Amino acid sequence: MSLTDALQLARTKGLDLIEIAPNATPPVCRIVDYGKFLYEEAKRNKDAKQPAHRLKELQISPTIDPHDLAVKRDHAIQFLCDDMKVRIKLRFRGRQKAHKEIGFSVMNQFVADVALFGLADSPPKMLGDRDLNVLISPLPRNKRAKNPKEGHVPAAEPPVSEPSA
Repeated sequence: MSLTDALQLARTKGLDLIEIAPNATPPVCRIVDYGKFLYEEAKRNKDAKQPAHRLKELQISPTIDPHDLAVKRDHAIQFLCDDMKVRIKLRFRGRQKAHKEIGFSVMNQFVADVALFGLADSPPKMLGDRDLNVLISPLPRNKRAKNPKEGHVPAAEPPVSEPSA
């Protein structure tokens, strides 16, 4: 359709002619309400950017039970597999502040446990005198281990096959 015919058709309908693909031969245009088009475009762009900013926070303590720590680790792995960042917060209470090395060892063990799924942005650091924080970002999908909830448990090392004789 020629440009003048397209413009005429758009005016008769009370809508606008918008060029969608200018590099195509011939260029592709659409007849739409321009305000509605901009609104939908902004909404689409907002939805596309949102998952990159998702953040979950898990709180642990220096005296956490090993089973409770395993549950928190499994939650963190699930969040990382869903492409969310995870902030681990360890809070020292009372006399625990005198033995911060215990908190650092718990935090470093936690980071090492989720290393197949995410990488700590920086080493654990103190915020004030009672909070120890670390932010873990998910690895790219092609470099991270498979999601254990899907039935694929990552093996510690690949099995060694016997050479056939």
